[in-house]
Amino acid sequence: MATITQYYPQSVSHPGTTLAEILAEKEMGAKEFAVRTGKPEKTISDVLNGKSSITPEMGILFEQVLKIPSHFWINRQRTYDEYLARVAYQKTIEEGVAWSKTFPYAKMAALGWVKPTIKKEEKVIHLFEYFEVSNTKGYYDFYHNQKLLVNFRISLKENENAGAIAAWLRQGEIQAAALNIPEFNKTKLTEILPKLKTIMVSQPADFFTKIQDLCSYAGVKVVHTPCLPKAPIHGSTRWLNDVPLIQLSGRYRRNDIFWFTFFHEIGHILLHGKKYISIENIEYDGENQIYENEADAFSADFLLNKQQEKEIISNQSLTESDIINYAKKFQTHPAIIIGRLQHLKLVPFGLGNNLFHPIDFS
Repeated sequence: MATITQYYPQSVSHPGTTLAEILAEKEMGAKEFAVRTGKPEKTISDVLNGKSSITPEMGILFEQVLKIPSHFWINRQRTYDEYLARVAYQKTIEEGVAWSKTFPYAKMAALGWVKPTIKKEEKVIHLFEYFEVSNTKGYYDFYHNQKLLVNFRISLKENENAGAIAAWLRQGEIQAAALNIPEFNKTKLTEILPKLKTIMVSQPADFFTKIQDLCSYAGVKVVHTPCLPKAPIHGSTRWLNDVPLIQLSGRYRRNDIFWFTFFHEIGHILLHGKKYISIENIEYDGENQIYENEADAFSADFLLNKQQEKEIISNQSLTESDIINYAKKFQTHPAIIIGRLQHLKLVPFGLGNNLFHPIDFS
C-alpha cells in the first residue's frame, strides 16, 4: 500500500544542475561541451538551465565526453520527470479531500478495508487504492456511471449514501476475488436448495461456512460484508465475470431477515440470470420492481408457502408452542413463521419475539 511520502517526495533537481556541477569540476564551458557532443549550444544551455530534458540519445553523447554512463543521465531525467508528475498529482489528491469525506472512513479502517490514518491526504490515497482508481473522476465514471447506473440501473448522484454503498459493494468484489469456485451450474443450485433450507432450520454455529461451501459447489460465490454507516443494505446479487455473487450484510442480525434475504438473492440467480443485478433496500420502480417482487415471492414461498401459511392463520388461538410445532411440520424455522405473521400484522408484535435467533458470523 502506498504512503503519503510516495506522493509528496522531497525536492528533486533538474539533471541540468548535476551537469553544470560536473562541467564546472572539469572547467569545461557550455560552448565547449556543445562542440564536443555535437549538439547546438542552445540545446546544452537549455538543459543546464532546466528548460529542456536529457534524451536517451543525449545521454549516450554525454557518456562519451564525460565518461559517466548514459543510464545515469537517463535515470536522473526519469526521476525528475516523475517528481514533476507527483507534484502535479498532489493537486489531484488535495482536490479529493472533500470527496473522501463522503465515505465512512473510520469504520472502513476499523474493518481493515483501508489503512487507518487521520491525515486527510492519506485518506484520499488509500481510497483511490481501495477503488483502484487514480482520481475522483475515475471513481465517478466507473462506480457511479458504469457500475451503479448501468449495471444496477440506479442513480446515486443525489444520494448522500452513495459513497458508503459503493464502498460496501467494492468490498464484496475484493472478497469474491479471493474465492475459487467451479463454473456456475443452475441445476446444481436447484439441487442444493433443500440442503440450504436444512441449514436454515438448524442454523449451526458454522452455518455461513456451510452455505458458502454448498453454493461454491454450484458455482455461486457467497460473502458476508459488514454494514457501513449510511449503507442500509441487506444484500446484493450480481455477476462478476460470469460468476454469480451473493453479498450479504446480515443487517439487524436477525435470522428470519437474513434467511429471507439469502433465498431472495438465490431467486434472482435462478429467475433472472446475468442481466439483472440487485441491491436490497434500495428503491426500485418499473421492471426492476417486478423482478424484486418475483424474488420476494420465490423466497417467501420456499420458506413457507401459501398453503402452509393459510393453515397457520386458520388457528385462531395461536401460541408460541403452536408456532414451534408448525415449524417442525413444515420443515422451516419458527422465526420464519412469526416474522411472516408479524409482517402481515396478524399477531401482536410481542408474540414470539423470543423465537428469533441472532445471526453470528464469527
